[in-house]
Amino acid sequence: MVNLEQIREAMARQLEEDQSRVFVEVTGDTLEEALANAGIQLNVPVRDVEYEILQRGTNSFFALNKKNWYLRAYQTQKSKKAALAAQKKAAADTTAAEAVPVIEDRNGDVFVFCAFDGVFIKVTPPVGNGSDATVRDAMERLRDRGLTGFAEDVLKPVVKSAAGEYVKIGPYKHNPGNDALMSVDITDQEMKAWLFATPPGPGGADLSADMIIAFLKNNRVVAGIDEERIREFQDRPIYKQNYLVAEGIKPQDGADAKIIYNFETDRTKIRLKESASGKVDFKELNLVQNVVEGQPLAQKILAERGKGGKTVTGKYLEAKNGKDIPMPLGKNTRLAEDGLTIVAETNGQVLILNNKINVEPILNIDGDVSLKTGNIMFLGNVYISGNVEDGFSVKASGNIEVKGTVGKSDLDAEGDIVVGQGIAGKGEGFVHAGKSIWSKFIENTKVEAGEFVIVSDGIINSQVAANRKILCQGKRAAIIGGILSAAEEIHAKSLGSLGGASETVLNVGFDPRSKERLDVLLANKQAAERELEDVELNFNTLLNMKKQKKDFPEEKEAILKKYGERQYILKTELEEVDLEIKQIQDYLNTLKTKGKVSASVKVYAGVKIVIRDFTEEVRADCKATTFYLENGLIRYGKYQGADDDMKRVPSGYTAD
Repeated sequence: MVNLEQIREAMARQLEEDQSRVFVEVTGDTLEEALANAGIQLNVPVRDVEYEILQRGTNSFFALNKKNWYLRAYQTQKSKKAALAAQKKAAADTTAAEAVPVIEDRNGDVFVFCAFDGVFIKVTPPVGNGSDATVRDAMERLRDRGLTGFAEDVLKPVVKSAAGEYVKIGPYKHNPGNDALMSVDITDQEMKAWLFATPPGPGGADLSADMIIAFLKNNRVVAGIDEERIREFQDRPIYKQNYLVAEGIKPQDGADAKIIYNFETDRTKIRLKESASGKVDFKELNLVQNVVEGQPLAQKILAERGKGGKTVTGKYLEAKNGKDIPMPLGKNTRLAEDGLTIVAETNGQVLILNNKINVEPILNIDGDVSLKTGNIMFLGNVYISGNVEDGFSVKASGNIEVKGTVGKSDLDAEGDIVVGQGIAGKGEGFVHAGKSIWSKFIENTKVEAGEFVIVSDGIINSQVAANRKILCQGKRAAIIGGILSAAEEIHAKSLGSLGGASETVLNVGFDPRSKERLDVLLANKQAAERELEDVELNFNTLLNMKKQKKDFPEEKEAILKKYGERQYILKTELEEVDLEIKQIQDYLNTLKTKGKVSASVKVYAGVKIVIRDFTEEVRADCKATTFYLENGLIRYGKYQGADDDMKRVPSGYTAD
């Protein structure tokens, strides 16, 4: 039976697992592509990725504006634990390998020390593949010191144990007058202490480590004493030379404060993009570093406090603290709550001006958009004093203004687009604005606007769609050729051309995007229904064959299964597309916009007027006419003058 405590423990474990999970949010044209992207970001195989679907993609052939798959993905806990265990094992193996020192082979050794109370020897064990010290080695060391008369039986147990400690092996006839002598010399502004020793005479005692340390402390050396070197001196004394026995502690000045930037501070660096095949796109120079509101731009590392030092005589040495620096806060930046992080206050381009971090919501291009600038992508407004050359793109989250011309280019803005000299797309250009588009002329270009398309000199052979109105208001405001669609109104001085050389189709009274989507859905529905008929026929034929035959071939079983799966997919997708068709039709039927087409001067024969679901082809030239829908018929009415929308100007401009 599960008790409350077990439930609490399980919840605690689950909470710990949830908190340890690292989530990423990824997109892809297909579910498989999104999962592959998640695997790359999480650095794990796709089989180890768990995910939640935030947005289901529409990757069937029905979709005109396809939706990408949008997932929240994370590594499975099982694979994560296995990876962590492997990492820990690898780290432990690495640490163990690093911890094992390189062993140098060294033979065992014998050291002799003469003290006032006897003769001592120390035997050290061998290291690595070194040889053991022998009794003979011990006898030689004693003879070198002029010491004789020691029996081998006394030396054998000491040599055999090789304990590394001094062991008394016999008495010593001590002559205090011949003891080793020592002195200390303090140099380098009391940062070093040197021992100078003279060897003992006959019967004199050696210097022990304890004696040297006591001597140093009695002679003002109280700090930085190197006891290891002193013990080495006891074993292998160096006489009549200065021997370093103590070093002072140098003061360490604190490091100065510094700023760690999260963006490239050198604007001269060009970061070219390389494709998977190794080709470099010289249009993608990545000169603009976009940031979003709230994004951390830089962090300040605080100045460190200095660490004081000490001389060998114990004097304190002051250290300097690191120098502080001001936070380089510039325009459109602020400090985060921690007081150490600079974040952006708006979307835009981050750069350093006058040693301060600034976020510029407007990107000024002095000249043309060309190979010199590369393609432009900016989280803010873009102002271009020159032209946009063929083959280049400009994308902005705000407005785009081009003083010159736009060629066979791609312009995309969430706000307005203003083109001073006109758009000549040469049949391939595309201009999209979330709000409105202003231009001197539009020629051979596909144009889409969320609100208005307003031109002064006219629109020629272009595909133009506006969710509200298309207005041509200049002296030569003509619409010649192309397909134009607007929800409310299309207005110009003249419509069409003499002789109808270029087909001119003007659609009003409905949402052009929804109508386009509806047309695509209806066409694709017919194609899907035809495919479903063929699939069902083949499926039923194979199914009947299976019922009649006892031994049904495996390859045909696989084909039958494939047809069954395709049949299910098509039926499901047809249900979805029928639902979307109904939704669009209901939406279009609720639109109150009736729509009208007006020409203040002339309408040429051959122009096609489409208002909602009704079409009228103008048979003969007519002057100053407004077309409107009444009782299911398109009427030719008296020209209705332009409204106030003809005077509309972009935000930040004046009508003058």
